Order: sequence, then structure tokens, then C-alpha cells
Amino acid sequence: MKEHTAPTIAVIVPCYNEAAAIGTVIRDFAAALPQAEIYVFDNNSQDNTAGVARAAGAHVFHVREKGKGNVVRRMFADVQADIYIMVDGDATYHAASAPAMVEKLLDEHLDMLVGCRVDEGAKANYRKGHRFGNRMLTGSVMQIFGGQFTDMLSGYRVFSRRFAKSFPSLSSGFEIETELTVHALENAMPYGEMDTPYGARPEGSDSKLCTYKDGIRIARTIVRLYMFERPLACLSILAAAFALSALGLTIPLFLTWLETGLVPRLPTAVAATGLSIFAMQLFVAGIILDSIGKSRREMRRFAYLAIPILSRTPK
Repeated sequence: MKEHTAPTIAVIVPCYNEAAAIGTVIRDFAAALPQAEIYVFDNNSQDNTAGVARAAGAHVFHVREKGKGNVVRRMFADVQADIYIMVDGDATYHAASAPAMVEKLLDEHLDMLVGCRVDEGAKANYRKGHRFGNRMLTGSVMQIFGGQFTDMLSGYRVFSRRFAKSFPSLSSGFEIETELTVHALENAMPYGEMDTPYGARPEGSDSKLCTYKDGIRIARTIVRLYMFERPLACLSILAAAFALSALGLTIPLFLTWLETGLVPRLPTAVAATGLSIFAMQLFVAGIILDSIGKSRREMRRFAYLAIPILSRTPK
């Protein structure tokens, strides 16, 4: 009879200028999950983040390309484990919730579990506009791609090896959480959520988020993913807009032709014809790109299924 071994766990922490908080993060997760290896990926910090992390017992890697998305790409590529716990290095996430999150991932055979932030309304924990922006962006993704998420932008997540090794990271910044969510939805991966306490940053630790700049980047990522994953729907909307414009130009010309038998505004007729042709081209392009997109999704699905399913030690 084949022996089952306990799954290996890696806590992966993207960091930028978190010297004031990273030591606490490492100690808390080491206490909550003593069997886990902790990896800190330092993204060109100007303070002593790497030194503090190393002194606290973490494995430290350096990533030169700026942006959380670039760091996540390296983390999934460089770290080998059965279970990955991704958490920000700002000490706002609840390390004591990690064992329960791992158990839920294993018991329900999930590929991604999101730690939904519960802060009991503490204003200090969220910057102005972040709650509204999170709800708006999460709702937008759910409308476009389906699924049921309540905190899409949470940085506290647990992944299976299947997820980590099949994720084709394309984002470079904080929009990476959106891409992680869409990857799970588009590949029909089992996912779940769990409420976890969310606290304020410790003294001396500053947020790296830019409310409007990062919000715009996340919105652009949603639009980009919509175009890539739903090209027929996206281009059909544009095609309909151009077709309606052409129709608006054509109707007066047609009425004039019925009355006089003449087409006096030739440039308008040419413009209407051009808009009609362009609308048809957009629609045909949408059909072609939709077929290509389905092939891409199939290939991603095959890459996901090629990775062995996670097994655990029987209870």
C-alpha cells in the first residue's frame, strides 16, 4: 500500500520596504505553522527588509523587476511546495487563521482559498475609498466572469501546487489579485473563501497602494482580461456601436433617395458604407478570436490537469 506523506507548505511573502513589519509576519506564521518554510521575496527595498527577514529565519530572495505581479511570478516559479500561502508582509493578516485555511483547502479539495478581510469597521485598517473600490471591482469581475467572491483584492490566499504551477502571470503590479481570481474562474478550478481578521499596519509601516492609480490599473486589467477571455462579446458591442452609427447615417440618405432618386451626400454614403464594413469585420474578428481563446483555455486546462492532485496523510 502506497504511503502518504504530509503535504509540504510554503509561506510566500512579497515585500517592499517592510522592515517594521516583516519580522512580526515571519514569527507569527512560524508559530502558527511550524512545519512550513517561509520565503520572503524582497522587491528592491530601500530599508533593511531583507536583513530583518533573514534574521527572523526566512529564506530571502531578491526580485529586481518592480511590482507585486512580477514578484508573484517569481514566487510561483522558484518555490517548490504542495501548498502555497501567499500573504503580504505588512502584518495586517491573521497568521493564526492559516492552519484552518490549509485544512479547508485540503478537506474541500480546493485550488484557491481567499482570506476575506474582516476588520469590524475599523477605519484605520482601510484607506479612504478602498472599501467602495473593492466592492465595485469585485462586482465587475463577478458580472463578467461569474463566480462568487466577496473580497477579490485580498492578498491573503492559499493555493494548491496545481494552481501555482499552471498560473501564467501577466500582470506586473497590484492588479495581480484580479488575475489570480480570473485564472481560477476561467479554468473552472474549485475555490473558496474564509473570513479572517484584518488589522492595521504596525507603527512605522506605510501602505504602498496608490488609491486612484492602482484602482485604474485594476480596472484596466479587468477590461484587458474581458477582451482576451470574452473577445466575441467585447467586439460584438463595438460592432453594434459602429453598425448603429452607420444606420443613423444611412436612414436620412435612404429617405432622400426614395423621394428624389438621388444620393446628394456622397461622402456621407461612403462613411456609412465604411462603418458598416468595419462593424462586420469586428464581428468576424470576434468569432475568430473567440475560437482562439477557447483553444487557449483548453491548453491552460490541460496544463492544470497535468499536475498531480494533492493528496494528504489519512486521518
